[in-house]
Amino acid sequence: MNGRVSALYRIGLALLLIVAVLVAAALAGDVGVRADFMNRLSAPSWLHPFGTDQMGRDMLARSLHGLALSLWVGLLAASLSVLISTLVALTSALGERADRVATFITDAMLSMPHLMLLILLSFAMGGGTSAVILAVAISHWPRLARVLRVELREVQAATYVEASYALGKSRLFIAWSHILPHLAPHILVGALLMFPHAILHEAGLTFLGFGLEPSRPAIGVMLSDSMRHISAGRWWLALFPGLMLMVLVLAFEALGSASRRLLTPREAQC
Repeated sequence: MNGRVSALYRIGLALLLIVAVLVAAALAGDVGVRADFMNRLSAPSWLHPFGTDQMGRDMLARSLHGLALSLWVGLLAASLSVLISTLVALTSALGERADRVATFITDAMLSMPHLMLLILLSFAMGGGTSAVILAVAISHWPRLARVLRVELREVQAATYVEASYALGKSRLFIAWSHILPHLAPHILVGALLMFPHAILHEAGLTFLGFGLEPSRPAIGVMLSDSMRHISAGRWWLALFPGLMLMVLVLAFEALGSASRRLLTPREAQC
C-alpha cells in the first residue's frame, strides 16, 4: 500500500508542476516575447527574477513560454512515436513473416546513431516545428516497439488466446480484442517515459540549429543565444532556462516511473 501511496503522491506533484507551467505561460501573455531594449541584459532582480536577454525580454516569462512549447511538441512527437510502435508491434501478431519484417525494421532503426538520425531527418524535412516533431517521432519508436513485441509474445502464449485461435478467430480479431488491451498499460507508461526524451531531443536539435525557428521562444533557442553572452558574465541566460528544462524532464520521469509502479502490482508492494 505504501508503494501505491508514494506513486500517487509523485504523480500528483508531477501533474501539478506540468499544469502550473502551462497556466503560467498562458497568464504571461506577450511578456517574454515583447522586446524592451531599455532593460536589455539586466541581471536577476526582484523585477526580473531570471534577468532579461539581449532584447530586454523577461527570461522567466520567456522560459515558461519555451517549456509550454516544448510540452506541445513533445506531446505530438511522443503520440506519433507510440502510434508507430504499437502498429509495428501488432504487425508481429499477424504471422511469422510479418514478425520477421517488423523485427528487421526495428533492429535496422536501432542500429543507426540516434543523434545523427535526428539531425538527418530534421534537415531532410527542412527544419521547423513540423520537421522536429516528425524526426523525433520517427527516431524514437523502435525501443518501445521491442518492449511491446516481448509482451505480445507472452500474451500470444496465454490459454485464452490459444482458445481463440482454436475457435477460428482471425489474427486481426485476436490482436484487437486480446493483445491490444494487454499492451495498453505498457503503451501508456512507454508514452510517459518517451515524453522527456522527446523534449530533450527537441531542445538539442534546436540548440544545434536543426530544430525550431529562431523566432520561437524555445528553450533550445535561448540556450543557443546564451552562448554569445555567457563569456561576458551573463550566466543567467543559460542557467535558468536549462534548470527549468531539467525540472520538467525530471517531472515526466517521475510521472512515468510512478505510473509503472501503479500498473505493476509486484512493484507497488515495494
